[in-house]
Amino acid sequence: MSSVAVLTPESFAEHRSGLKDQEITGCVPEDEAYIPTYLEAFPPLPEKGAPGEKAGEPASVWGSKIRPIKASVITQVFHVPLEERRYKDNSQFGEGEEAKVCLDIMQRTGAHIELSLAKDQGLSIMVTGKLDSVMKARKEIVARLQTQASATVAIPKEHHRFVIGKNGEKLQELELKTATKIAIPRPDDPSANIRITGTKEGIEKARHEILLISAEQDKRAVERLSLEKAFHPFIAGAYNRLVQELSQETGARISIPPPSLPKDEIVITGEKEAVALALNRIRAIYEDKKRKTTTISVEVKKSQHKYIIGPKGNTLQEILEATGVSVEMPPLDSSSETIILRGEPDKLGPALTQVYAKAKSVMVVEVTAPAWLHRFIIGKKGQNIGRITQQLPRVHIEFTDGEERISLEGPTEEVEQAQVQIQEIIKDLLVRMDYTEVIIDQRFHRHLIGKNGANINRIKEQYKVSVRIPQDSERSGLVRIEGDPKGVQLARRELIEMVQRMENERTKDLIVEQKFHRTIIGQKGEKIKEVRDKFPEVIINFPDPSQKSDIVQLRGPKNEVEKCAKFTIFSVCPFPFLQANIKETEVTIPAKLHNSLIGSKGCLVRSIMEDCGGVHIHFPSEGSGSDKVTIRGPAGEVEKAKKQLLQLAEEKQVNNFTAELQAKPEYHKFLIGRGGANIRRVRDRTGARIIFPSPDDTEQELITIVGKEEAVRQAQKELESLVKNLDDVVEDSMVVDFRHHRHFVCRRGQVLRELAEEYGGVTVSFPRTGANSQRVTLKGAKDCVDAAKKRIQEIIEDLESQVSVEVAIPQRYHRAIMGPKGCRIQYITREHEVQIKFPERDDSAAGQDAPPQENGDISPEAEFAPRKCDIITICGRAEKCELAKVALLALVPITEDVEVSYELHRYIIGQKGSGIRKMMEEYEVNIWVPQPEKQLDVIKVTGLVANVERAKQGLLERVKELQAEQEDRALRSFKVTMSVDPKFHPKIIGRKGAVISQIRKDYDVSIQFPDKGEEQQDLIVISGYERNVEEARQAIQQLVSEWQEMVSQDVHLDPRTHARIIGARGKAIRKLMEEFKVDIRFPQPGADEPDKVTVTGLPDTVDNAIDHLLNLEEEYLLSVTETETLAAYMKPPSRWGGGGGAGGMDDSSGGPAKGFVVRDAPWNASGNKAPDMSSAEDFPTFGTGVAPKQASAWGPKKF
Repeated sequence: MSSVAVLTPESFAEHRSGLKDQEITGCVPEDEAYIPTYLEAFPPLPEKGAPGEKAGEPASVWGSKIRPIKASVITQVFHVPLEERRYKDNSQFGEGEEAKVCLDIMQRTGAHIELSLAKDQGLSIMVTGKLDSVMKARKEIVARLQTQASATVAIPKEHHRFVIGKNGEKLQELELKTATKIAIPRPDDPSANIRITGTKEGIEKARHEILLISAEQDKRAVERLSLEKAFHPFIAGAYNRLVQELSQETGARISIPPPSLPKDEIVITGEKEAVALALNRIRAIYEDKKRKTTTISVEVKKSQHKYIIGPKGNTLQEILEATGVSVEMPPLDSSSETIILRGEPDKLGPALTQVYAKAKSVMVVEVTAPAWLHRFIIGKKGQNIGRITQQLPRVHIEFTDGEERISLEGPTEEVEQAQVQIQEIIKDLLVRMDYTEVIIDQRFHRHLIGKNGANINRIKEQYKVSVRIPQDSERSGLVRIEGDPKGVQLARRELIEMVQRMENERTKDLIVEQKFHRTIIGQKGEKIKEVRDKFPEVIINFPDPSQKSDIVQLRGPKNEVEKCAKFTIFSVCPFPFLQANIKETEVTIPAKLHNSLIGSKGCLVRSIMEDCGGVHIHFPSEGSGSDKVTIRGPAGEVEKAKKQLLQLAEEKQVNNFTAELQAKPEYHKFLIGRGGANIRRVRDRTGARIIFPSPDDTEQELITIVGKEEAVRQAQKELESLVKNLDDVVEDSMVVDFRHHRHFVCRRGQVLRELAEEYGGVTVSFPRTGANSQRVTLKGAKDCVDAAKKRIQEIIEDLESQVSVEVAIPQRYHRAIMGPKGCRIQYITREHEVQIKFPERDDSAAGQDAPPQENGDISPEAEFAPRKCDIITICGRAEKCELAKVALLALVPITEDVEVSYELHRYIIGQKGSGIRKMMEEYEVNIWVPQPEKQLDVIKVTGLVANVERAKQGLLERVKELQAEQEDRALRSFKVTMSVDPKFHPKIIGRKGAVISQIRKDYDVSIQFPDKGEEQQDLIVISGYERNVEEARQAIQQLVSEWQEMVSQDVHLDPRTHARIIGARGKAIRKLMEEFKVDIRFPQPGADEPDKVTVTGLPDTVDNAIDHLLNLEEEYLLSVTETETLAAYMKPPSRWGGGGGAGGMDDSSGGPAKGFVVRDAPWNASGNKAPDMSSAEDFPTFGTGVAPKQASAWGPKKF
């Protein structure tokens, strides 16, 4: 690395005056400053050796090459001709659409864009930024600022994918490079034309690149060669080396399908000559191997096959490389154990030996170990097992969860070593490890664990054991302790003691208004600390302030909790409990009534608390089993609340009597009855509520009866009578005609299963097929059997009264009738209890009756002649079949004509069909609009009757809207042309279009100004409602009248004051113009009169503004003069030794500086002299040529 020393005037003067102590080597006296030689001060460049340089000296300091740094920011400039500009309005350059577009592109790409207007009105664009940002910005600029052309280029279809490239990268690169949009037809499109959109220059570039890609592909060829799969390994060679060599030699790409793929086609691609050469070589190898090779088959256990294959098939490749024999393995999912060896006869023997050796090279051993020991064998973070696998890396060790075995797989010797090591680990662990299991109620688990695991972690560390507590989701109480035998027993004892202690604990809630909680806690927690120290076994929990709860919870041993509560109330902080005659009392109410007293979302208990103002009623937590309800508040209100609560509890208890009844689950459905008929009768007679168990309940036989005691007893008696009858099993029979048997036993006995479920598990047995018997046996409870017989008789009557009705509906409507996923048909069959069968679809007939289509929708047809594929069959009772038929016919779409003027059709269709599509989705109909060339005034609507009516109404409403819009459009088309001098046009438009936009907004009109180049430049066209147009015209006329009264005067102001008058971003001049109601124009840079400022406005305001400007000029000129005078004095000296005094080479003398002195300079040589800076020959002026008189030591002069 080279270093550069910077010589400053101060350091040089310091050096010359001897301020720095330096050691000077050589023959120069110590009291003299060292003067460097010319070569030392100015080392020569490497390509030209300096005079006196020796060959052995090191390279010059200039000799080290500096690696060029490639700039990350680039700049591109391109030109858009006038005729290709998209926005040609030059009146507001830099403020129009072009500026907005550029700003948007800069924000989205991060590139910086500068626009400039050339003399020919073309657009010069400079884009600066990182390469990818510049390319993206350039593409967008061309697309949005330059008019687009398009062209097509035709190349063979098979070359398209090479233009697209991998994942479309080539196409994206081409589009960025040429700033065009390239559209390539889809694979299923027969067209081979590629469409290019962009600028003419970009299109030409893109077309050239595409043709180059196609020309390159024309030179390539593809060959597909089908050869037997068995010979592929010989063509590929071991580890694919042979095929790689072939590819390198011929230059063709050869693709051989992998062994797992059942294909025998080899694909060769590349240059035509290379492909032909590779094809011949592969065929030669195939013919040679087919002629010389033979096969042998051997049987090897399926479990050993993977060892012959090896990792990623490496073992097969080894055998092929060593012997030249291919080993063909059956698929792993096949049960075959036959392996085929293919090769030359003399090499099959060695190959077979290797196959057997590989098959026996790996053994599998199982080691027995208790499942709980597995994790200790593995060790913390796999330490124990990791040591074995590091020593014996080829051994695979597998542990199976829940099984007492460990599998070892690998080379025989290494597996035996691993087995010995694992057995030693197991033996050692069994000696020093033990485990025990203890059942602990799941509700205590979180207390055993403690806050952040404090309790359980303490036990683990103290006794050196592992404690496994099941997750809440497991719903298990089994806690397992593993570790040192002594530690296991001690940990078990402590856990049991903790559980016993928690079982004896109780919880008491103190109700204290939240505002007094801080008083109980005390300053810095002093008071509560006193309580906790006195009662260490009691846990005191205060609610979170955000919960706004008044409950302070005490938990611990029963006696200690009571003492703690009394101590807190009477000693620590009695004020909150005694204030305002506050009283607290407890009421005993059975826990089962608590929920009913609280009411839905606490409505009942809240009503009591509101009625007895200031009272708080606290129920114990659910599941605690406590019957105590605490009431706290003013003494009188507490008694009132207690009385109301007990009264409500008594009412609930009277109406909440409960009795339980046992009945087999199969009887439940019979007790409930069909549609709940049986149980409803019992409820209506007794008034009791009967609750049957849900499928999730554990007690499936338990029926609960709730209500008043008398009603419950009566309902219980009735249900017990029914259950008793169901327990008396009887057997009965009935006769069912042969032809109905199939209905009951088909679908795997679906009907019989339903009968059993509905009638208390009654068993219905039909005779076997071919038994020639019509007798059906029923077995079960007497009532169930009778009810089942009655139901079977009803089913038979239904079957005998069934008829079939045919409905002719054109096949094309069948899908619409079925509805989504057949929902409509399912509803009809369920509602009318019928079966509906649709005919097989006749695709040949579908085309014959298909009506003509227009706009993608079906047009209505004239007549309908039913065919077999149109007939729908309905089976069931006659009256129900008729109802189902009516329902089916109601689902058949109808077609109605709606009169709509042809002119409105395109508005109804909407943009890209959005309007008509929305109506079809909203009304669930098909709307058919005739082709435009027919010019028909009718639209056809097809669908269900109700939907068609709604669609007709919607269509007519839409027509009314469109007609109203047409009328409004006609009214808005009123136009007026007015003549205004073109010089007023910019004023009418205003700054950034502010004035004209306001007029358009105020009068709701459209105002058009003449384009550049039009003959009549003074005409302005106003269009809109007639009244609005007239008002807008008068407003513009009034503005023009005001401007015509205005005058313009020039005032000459010193150019140095212009910037101050204008202010930052024109803020000062805008304020001035608003104040005096004038327009002030400053000269452009480079103007002939740089001091001329034009002021335009009414005569009085112009005079006032000019006076103000002259005053400002006078004020600012004083400031400018002072600044320039001060700057003249502040200029730095031209030399560091002159005039400044600081840093001179000899401050004491005050004489002129001597400058920088060197020895052995070229101008000191004989015949040379230093260049004269005042000489026009040595330092000529630019543009003048002076012939040199003689050669100089500085070399030849170049001008």
